[in-house]
Amino acid sequence: MADKKKTLRVTQVGSPIGRLESQRATLIGLGLNKMNRTRELEDTPAVRGMIAKVHHLVRVEESA
Repeated sequence: MADKKKTLRVTQVGSPIGRLESQRATLIGLGLNKMNRTRELEDTPAVRGMIAKVHHLVRVEESA
């Protein structure tokens, strides 16, 4: 029985230039450091919290 984990596709759409250092660090923690870079991340409360902190800089799509 394959137990598929829910994932999120996170794409950076905003620049970290002029943002708080903690927001820059959060983007790096998500694996994003350049515009239009996309990562597939596991849907966990920790990742959701990081996304909430930089919601104005990323676009989130739900994956299977």
